[in-house]
Amino acid sequence: MRCGFPLGNAGLRTLNARMTLKVDFHVHSYFSMDGVSGPEELVAAARAAGLHALAVTDHNTCEAVDYMIERGLLREDGAPVDGFLVIPGVEVSTAEGHLLCLGRRLPASLKGLPAAEVCRVAHEAGGLCVAPHPYDLFRAGIRENVLDTLPLDGIEVFNAAITLKRHNHKALEYAQSRGLPMIAGSDAHHAESVGVAYTVLETDDFSADGVLAAMRRGGELQQRYLSARQTLRKTWNNWFRLRSRTRAARAAKKRR
Repeated sequence: MRCGFPLGNAGLRTLNARMTLKVDFHVHSYFSMDGVSGPEELVAAARAAGLHALAVTDHNTCEAVDYMIERGLLREDGAPVDGFLVIPGVEVSTAEGHLLCLGRRLPASLKGLPAAEVCRVAHEAGGLCVAPHPYDLFRAGIRENVLDTLPLDGIEVFNAAITLKRHNHKALEYAQSRGLPMIAGSDAHHAESVGVAYTVLETDDFSADGVLAAMRRGGELQQRYLSARQTLRKTWNNWFRLRSRTRAARAAKKRR
C-alpha cells in the first residue's frame, strides 16, 4: 500500500500536508430501516479499523447526519472532529435503483424520483453521485441502460456485501469503459463490517470537499468481502429490522 504519511490519526493536519487517507464511502446506521449500529458505534469501529473517514449513507434519510451534527461527531463546515472525518451522504432509492449522494444533506423527498433528477438535485447542492452495486439487481442496482444516461461522478466497483462477485467485476468494467472514478465500500449495516472494504486517497485537504475531490482524481481500492458470519448477520438483521420497523431508530428519535 502506498503510504505518504502515517495512517494513524495522530499528527494529521487538515491542510498543506500531503496525506494518505483510508475512507469507507458506504456505511449505514440504525437510521436506515435495515441498519443496526448507532452513529457513535460506527465512528468507533472505523477508528479501530484504522480508517480516517467514513460517509454515512442511510437509505432515504439524513437523520443520522443531523444526529451527528447535534452530538459533535460531524461538522457542518466539513472539517474533521478529533482527527476523524464524517462525510454526509444518503443512499437514495430512485425510480431505477439505488444512488449514493455524497457531500451534502439532501431531503428525504428524493425517494422514488428518476435517478437523473436525483443527480440534478445533488449536483446543484454541490454533492457527488456514485452508483453503488450497479449490476446487483437483487439489491436494487441501477441497470446499465440507465447508467449510460446519468452524469455520474463515480462507480462503486467493489461492494463488500455484493450478492455475486461477478457483479463487482461488471461494475469495474463499466467504470473503465466510461473513465469514471472508482470506489470500494463496505456497505456496512452494523459496526463490525465498517472498513472491510475501503478506498485509499491522497490529498492535502482533509475535509469533506477535499476528500471528495480526491475521490474524483482516483485512489487505491482495498477489496475484501464480508465474512460468512458478517453476511449471515446482515441477512438476519435485514429480516429482523424489516419486521421490527427500526425499533432502535424510533427509540433514538424519542430521546432527541
